[in-house]
Amino acid sequence: MTMAFTIAVKSSVAHRGRTALSLIAIALSVAFVAGTLIFTDTANATFDRLFRATAADITVSPSDQGATTSQRQSGVRPQTLPEKLVQRIAANPGVRTAQGEVSVQDVAIVNPATNKSIGPTEGAPSIAGNWYIRPNSALKITDGKAPRGPSQALLDADTAHRARLKTGAPLRIITTTGTHNIIISGIASFTSTNPGAALVLFDTPTAQTHLLGQIGVYTSVVAFGNGTRTNDQLKSQIAAELDNSHQVRTAAETIAENKAGFGDYLRFLKYAMLGFSGISLLVGGFLIVNTYLMLVGQRTREIGLLRAIGIDRTKIHYSVLTEALIMSLVGSALGVAAGYLLAMGLIELMGTLGMHFDSTHLTLRWTVPLTAAAVGAATTIAAAWLPAHRASTVSPIEALREHQAPMQGATRQVRTAVGICVSAIGTTLLITSAEASALHTSGILLGLGIPLTLIAMVMLAPILVTAVIRTVGAALPILFGVPGRLSQRNALRNPRRTGTTAAALMTCLALVTSASVITSSMVISATRQIEQAVGADYLVTSRNGIITPAILKAIRSTPELAHISEERQLAARIITAKGEVIHRRINAVTSNYRHNINVRTRAGDFNAAVTEGISLDENFANVHHLKVGDALQVALEGASPHLIRLRAITAEDGGLYKNRGFIGMATAQQLVPEGRMPFVNQVLASAADPERSTQAYSALQASLVDFPQMRVLNQLDYKTLIKSQVGQLFHIIYGLLGLSVIVGALGVMNTLTLSVIERAREIGLLRAVGLQRHQILGMIQIESLIITLLGAVLGGGLGIIWGIAGQRVLRAEGLRQLAVPSESLVEMLLSATLIGLLAALTPALRASKVNILTAITGRP
Repeated sequence: MTMAFTIAVKSSVAHRGRTALSLIAIALSVAFVAGTLIFTDTANATFDRLFRATAADITVSPSDQGATTSQRQSGVRPQTLPEKLVQRIAANPGVRTAQGEVSVQDVAIVNPATNKSIGPTEGAPSIAGNWYIRPNSALKITDGKAPRGPSQALLDADTAHRARLKTGAPLRIITTTGTHNIIISGIASFTSTNPGAALVLFDTPTAQTHLLGQIGVYTSVVAFGNGTRTNDQLKSQIAAELDNSHQVRTAAETIAENKAGFGDYLRFLKYAMLGFSGISLLVGGFLIVNTYLMLVGQRTREIGLLRAIGIDRTKIHYSVLTEALIMSLVGSALGVAAGYLLAMGLIELMGTLGMHFDSTHLTLRWTVPLTAAAVGAATTIAAAWLPAHRASTVSPIEALREHQAPMQGATRQVRTAVGICVSAIGTTLLITSAEASALHTSGILLGLGIPLTLIAMVMLAPILVTAVIRTVGAALPILFGVPGRLSQRNALRNPRRTGTTAAALMTCLALVTSASVITSSMVISATRQIEQAVGADYLVTSRNGIITPAILKAIRSTPELAHISEERQLAARIITAKGEVIHRRINAVTSNYRHNINVRTRAGDFNAAVTEGISLDENFANVHHLKVGDALQVALEGASPHLIRLRAITAEDGGLYKNRGFIGMATAQQLVPEGRMPFVNQVLASAADPERSTQAYSALQASLVDFPQMRVLNQLDYKTLIKSQVGQLFHIIYGLLGLSVIVGALGVMNTLTLSVIERAREIGLLRAVGLQRHQILGMIQIESLIITLLGAVLGGGLGIIWGIAGQRVLRAEGLRQLAVPSESLVEMLLSATLIGLLAALTPALRASKVNILTAITGRP
């Protein structure tokens, strides 16, 4: 091992220029992994600090408010606790103090000067509550004073800074009880990191009247112990005094529940980004394989001399792997440093999406460098294993020859045969996935078919390269003369090398193309659904999820509108005749809902369902063996169950009302107590005069001018919004794949650089017989274009196949229309051309500057 290590170190130092690009590829691939881990660790630590800083020893809340924010449907009225409960809890032994807390998230904070909401529009919520002194307060007043009276409130420092507001500035707070004009009495700063929420805090009586509509009630009660009892003991004795309509939680339970909702989101983000990291590592693996195969080929004389002086095959094998290990460790160290910077960039990106973290508190756990080193080493050594094996099998006599032996015919035939078999299996899986009826089954088949077809394309790449370049490349001599002919022959000289280099770009571009097909299909499918299912001219929604009575009044008072229908989301408990208990959401809609939404039914009458019954979707009905006319026990919003007949079963052919149940608004109001009925979350309307729809649209916007949190969309706006949202998703995917594309471009640059070194004597001879510098430059650039365009064509074709299969699999989820975006394919080809030209720049300049005499003599 000492000999292998010595050889590896000296080889790395001697060929440091040749392996620099491989180091960069490893560093970039590892950076993605390290950056993802650092970012998610930082986000978890941020929320952990915040929740620990704000959690009381004991928290008592109404039982239906024990769920996390992400688990509650929008528009639900907060349940309250009476003021006397504070005194009851405070009287318990071991309790130092107990306080009532008011906290709601259904407010809009408006700057009167601009008539714009200053709270976050995405991500974090806008929270309103009461200001009181507590032992572990996460806020402290840094400017001004505490609020007193109905016209004052505190504003958090981050929101004040973003909106450029100071103490004494006016604010307009829109709540469920009305619109309240207040003055900022003070600015409060978080003692820990604020992840992006906007906070406005009143004194307790004002918070109760403005936010809850009555004095003497709270949304929760918090208690702090005096140290004589544990939190679990306090919980037990307080819970013993209360009935099951209350939920009692310790600080640990509160922290865990608060983190649960965010944890799911962060876990999804983490694993999604690690998936893209894996793609980058795969592409980097292609680069490393190519690099080491070429280095081994170029060092055959060196290896032969080592074998001739007694170094056995095992040591040669381990010397190559040791060199790869050294490179992986160095690249991983660079990758961790780059990952740190990437994590900072991700934090800034999340800030634009409304989720703010403090980049000065980046969390770098000891596991991150170890994970990065393990990933980098595993990838590099796995990629270098084949070149190391090939180096160890070269005999001294063969190694001392001037040429590198090409791939043996038998090896090529075996590779081709295996590639064809794998391709057949992968293609069959893709076709089967497209035809499967069950989403779970088709998803598994698709997940198996995609990697198998990718592996097949990589294995068959040398054969495809030869066929394509011989056919299409025949035009190169006509178009570019001698440089074109030489480029074609150079690309065909080693089809495996050309194919492997093209495969790296092919992988990235195939994923980009398939994502483009899926997102384009999402847009056109949603557009068709809107055209077919939405009869309303206008859709009115709120950014905070609720439409208050004052807003409803403004909408109804717009004379240019007709067929105004409302929608509320209700939590329902359904009990079938067989005794099955199912929890799901039901939409309560007004009787004229059918005028605005074309709800197709498989059985029954939808109008009857929203008049005196209920409708359920066909999937739900099939799973629970329900049919029209069945009697169901339905409990809405925790009320007592009532007998309701199933009057309609809706079709599952539209994403707009997929997996939805409907009940009439009048029926829901009879079954749900007034204080528990959720607020309206969506309003649909049409123009009274279709020929004056533009005027009606303007009138509706004017009616809601005092409510900037509202969003009024006509059908064109709705389609544009969907296109924009899907476009953002595609650009995020494209950005995450961008790093892999960079690694693929480095692979092209690395291959060409090593090829120029390998062909130095040949280039010198070409110069000697009259080939000009610009022709050498053009030759290398055309070679690069051949590789990148080949990767783009193969990747585009493979990506289209994946995208079509994915669209077929997702038909049941609403992706009923297929769209292959020709503009994106053209952009991809242009991008591949640009990548080819840029990747060839350094190798081409190096080739054009080769000294003729030095190259011919073979001296360094």
